[in-house]
Amino acid sequence: MDPRLLRAPQDASFIPTSWYNIVPDLPEPLPPMLRPDGSRVEPGDLLPIFPRAVIEQEFSRERYIEIPGTLRSLYARLGRPTPLFRARGLEEALGTTAQIYYKFEGVLPTGSHKINTATAQAYYASLEGVKRLTTETGAGQWGSALALGGALFGVKVRVYMVKVSYNQKPYRRVVMQVYGAEVIPSPSPYTESGRSILREDPDNPGSLGIAISEAVEDAAKHEDTKYSLGSVLNSVLLHQTVIGLEAKRQLNELGVYPDIVVGAVGGGSNYAGISYPFMYDRLRGASNTRFIAVEPTAAPTMTRGRLEYDYGDTAGLTPLIYMYTLGHKFVPPPIHAGGLRYHGLAPTLSVLVKNGLVEPVAYPQTSVFDAAVFFARHEGIIPAPESAHAVKAVIDLALKAKEEGKSPVILFNLSGHGLLDLQGYDDYLNGRLTDAEPSLASH
Repeated sequence: MDPRLLRAPQDASFIPTSWYNIVPDLPEPLPPMLRPDGSRVEPGDLLPIFPRAVIEQEFSRERYIEIPGTLRSLYARLGRPTPLFRARGLEEALGTTAQIYYKFEGVLPTGSHKINTATAQAYYASLEGVKRLTTETGAGQWGSALALGGALFGVKVRVYMVKVSYNQKPYRRVVMQVYGAEVIPSPSPYTESGRSILREDPDNPGSLGIAISEAVEDAAKHEDTKYSLGSVLNSVLLHQTVIGLEAKRQLNELGVYPDIVVGAVGGGSNYAGISYPFMYDRLRGASNTRFIAVEPTAAPTMTRGRLEYDYGDTAGLTPLIYMYTLGHKFVPPPIHAGGLRYHGLAPTLSVLVKNGLVEPVAYPQTSVFDAAVFFARHEGIIPAPESAHAVKAVIDLALKAKEEGKSPVILFNLSGHGLLDLQGYDDYLNGRLTDAEPSLASH
């Protein structure tokens, strides 16, 4: 068998020299961030929170932003380009006529795609003399990545970890601590926003919105500290486009182009990473590729949320962002896919969903784990619960192609491995996993 049928080549030259910024190519102008009084947020307003270079990228309208040589070299050291596999085992098990390819970000040191932006943000912070970074994390992939990024560039890191995930995933906490980060379960008594929530509900399981409030408050009160966000913002999403840019070149080497691109969505970073370089072709009229975005029914931002201005955090400390949202007070059920439990959606991705360019779908977690176990038994990789949402959609698409006698090329982002998510798999295998569909009547 031709080895190209199983895996695309890996070569350091495949690492892109620039990130792709989708903002100038969007089908409509991106609505600006707003202050509470309704006036536009200016770049200078964010200086107390973010490094200057990150702010410049956030407001940039340049299509391509150069990746600094130091970062590109570090990407190579850490394992980029990541492998692109053809899922032959999955195809054969499904009896599908579809060709299925997946980009596997789980080979990176912290086990997910998050390191692509964590190293960039830590690098820019270090250049500006920042001593400490604060952040939030759900399942722990982002916190682990920023912890390593901070260690590599000599910046201390404090992570506010959603309490339910802190308890569900103790080994992710250990990973962060190995890299030197301080990890605090959120809501915590260390910030006013955390104390306020604990006064109202001492047993609050936490949410990404609450953890963001704590991390932003912490950063704003310390001059030597900046805040890092792992998703949602334009600057974060563009860092992740190394994934899709690499995949595009790897698929080109195989002589194929995707008919469908699939990914899981929480805030939007891994989905943007795999899809935006291909969306560029769609926006120019150079392709008819379909884009499928998958979320949990427990946090159905795209499928049941509203497109409106909302805060990115529970306490209302962030600017108002125009996005699909379940409301910044939303506290999702404690599903195992902690990285998909965010109440809002990246503004750029919100624009694409609004314009019908991205098709959202939602699944309950039991069916997602069904798909994850099936994938593991035929491909060998145990997916992170977040990535397993994409796997579920891919299986459904492949079976539909079989029924219709079609042979689409399907590309998806296997954005992380699940080797530190085995409690979720144990719950699934022993019948303890339940589905949850929250009431959104108050939103």
